[in-house]
Amino acid sequence: MSGTSVDGVDAVVLSITTHGDVGFPTLHTIGSASCAFPAHLRERIQLLQTPAHDELERAARVALDLARLYARAAHETMQAAGCTADQITAIGAHGQTVRHRPTDGYTIQLLNAAQLAESTGMAVVHDFRPPDIAAGGQGAPLVPAFHAAVFGSPEHTRAIVNIGGIANISVLPATHTGSALQVLGHDTGPGNTLLDAWHERHQGGAFDRDGAWAASGTPDQPLLERMLADPYFARRAPKSTGRDEFNLSWVDSTLEHYQSATQRLLSAADIQATLSELSAHTIAQACQEANASQVFLCGGGVFNADLVGRIRSRLPGCNLRTTDAIGIEPMAVEAAAFAWLAARRLDGLPGNLPAVTGASASRVLGSITDPLGRLAPHR
Repeated sequence: MSGTSVDGVDAVVLSITTHGDVGFPTLHTIGSASCAFPAHLRERIQLLQTPAHDELERAARVALDLARLYARAAHETMQAAGCTADQITAIGAHGQTVRHRPTDGYTIQLLNAAQLAESTGMAVVHDFRPPDIAAGGQGAPLVPAFHAAVFGSPEHTRAIVNIGGIANISVLPATHTGSALQVLGHDTGPGNTLLDAWHERHQGGAFDRDGAWAASGTPDQPLLERMLADPYFARRAPKSTGRDEFNLSWVDSTLEHYQSATQRLLSAADIQATLSELSAHTIAQACQEANASQVFLCGGGVFNADLVGRIRSRLPGCNLRTTDAIGIEPMAVEAAAFAWLAARRLDGLPGNLPAVTGASASRVLGSITDPLGRLAPHR
């Protein structure tokens, strides 16, 4: 998995045993690794977030370089797990999102799957989102189905919140009543992406370590309210978003209107603190609306102490922990989800939840690239 934070590739090796057609797998993580994006690759990915000259060639070259980095992550993860390629059924590879326009009928995740298969000797399952969009859905979030399969509780309504570049929530109703309550979920809005971008512009580093810079500032309530006035936050789910909607241009435009109305100039640190409040407010509000008694966080945002503290302060009395407490290390959850989705694809089982994405029906997600014919004996 490489996500909207555009920081690197996270990979896991999983042993998955599925019980029945509806999932509920026994899942065991036996190795993991992370490979940071080289600075030049990260910059090229970020440039592809907005239209520019010669996009087709630049996108093709980035897809090729991504495949090589994914292959490196796969090899390092297998080494950590003590296994070899012939012990792996397939790679589930998300690719790097550079456009997400479900209302226009498309989403683009860059990855040269053939190169990844060639470099690893393994089959690759990829392009998970387009089938859901073709069926009228948002193509995101896809992880609630996985969260429901592995994190559900018979006693508690749980919220699983992934804080990547964009944050998303899965609402898992307690199952003890035997009722057919639906799993729900949506993108809540910015997670780390605005914090990272604003920090990089003003402090030079790719991210605000521990949220220390945000903690040094003072949030501005009128600016926060102007940010929260963005139509996305009032839109009802199903809904999804991305860096093509929430980016530095969005921050600059919001600041321009704020300064024009108030004649106030805020320090860069105060704006960072306000952006942290924006992420915390929208995440906590989604958890409150879910009436979740337990909230579990995953993704890179769990390491931002300032952001987590702001979320916690908005959820008094809530049992707030990371997914470590329920069996999967926070940085491994999304990679594990796409391994599970790949297994669903190979078994011919649906991977989306129409109640979450808005698709007209369940769909089998993903395309298979298997140039060496490794999957043929299993079909």
